[in-house]
Amino acid sequence: MDTKNNQNAVTVGVDTGKSQLDIYIRPLDIYFTVPNNESGVKEAIKKIKNHNPERVVIEATGRLEHLFIVHCSKANLPFVVANPAHIKKFAGAIGRLAKTDKLDAQLIAHYGEAIKPALSELKPEVLQHMSDLLSRRRQLVAMQTMEKNRRQIMPKNITGMITPILTALKNQIEKVEQKLLELITSCPEYKSKFDIIQSVPGIGNVVTFSLLSDMPELGYLTNKQAAALVGVAPVNRESGAYQGQRKIKGGRYKIRTVMFMAMMSAIQCNPVFKATYERLLKAGKAKKTAIIACVRKLVVIVNSMVRDGVHWNPELAG
Repeated sequence: MDTKNNQNAVTVGVDTGKSQLDIYIRPLDIYFTVPNNESGVKEAIKKIKNHNPERVVIEATGRLEHLFIVHCSKANLPFVVANPAHIKKFAGAIGRLAKTDKLDAQLIAHYGEAIKPALSELKPEVLQHMSDLLSRRRQLVAMQTMEKNRRQIMPKNITGMITPILTALKNQIEKVEQKLLELITSCPEYKSKFDIIQSVPGIGNVVTFSLLSDMPELGYLTNKQAAALVGVAPVNRESGAYQGQRKIKGGRYKIRTVMFMAMMSAIQCNPVFKATYERLLKAGKAKKTAIIACVRKLVVIVNSMVRDGVHWNPELAG
């Protein structure tokens, strides 16, 4: 056996768990586990670097793998954040039915070796910077809203003092949005997702920024999980003979708020959501309930689009 060739073709598979990482190195048949924390990840990176891998493939969850890829990036390891749906299809293609943590890690390594997915260019520090900029944008918009409200109630001899502040806030918001666009453009993976989300009529930069920053799991979840994560999946309220009205609960309210506001515009310009909204109103649903249902439909559609890497298609979305 040619040891040199084997070393050049080393592929590492990492199965992501909340408390631990299961790691398999192929074709060296090395398997080990580490805690999914700072010390455990550092230990894993040290062991992996000794084998000079061609690819380190980790299954994406959206958040649980974040610490690992941060350290991969710092260690200059060639890593791939793989879509679980692609790995599942690969498992079906090779007839893999059994499932354990070790087998999952082996499967991910096999997938990386056979398919050779493109290396990720994701820079974890970019994700943090994007989140910080988005937080700053929210702060500026909140200040802008307060100043606009004050201008409406203050006497005319005072409103002139508010106008320059509003102009300054508007300029700052535009600068933050420009920096966000520059960050997204600098990273092909973000740019690809950005273009996919933006292809939906009625969805603008603010929604896209929020989804990319606050919902990195997008495209890696089932549609039900995505709707629940945003908090637009109706929750049953039943106890014995009592059957209450289903209501939404929990989820990431920042994303939900932004998408709710965007949907009020989308139902005016997007025929798919307009038809859904009008159908629900005719069925006797309240306006707010109808809009939330449209947001849920949007979350499901966008999650599927990002997962499959396809742009908006009204025929499929309907």
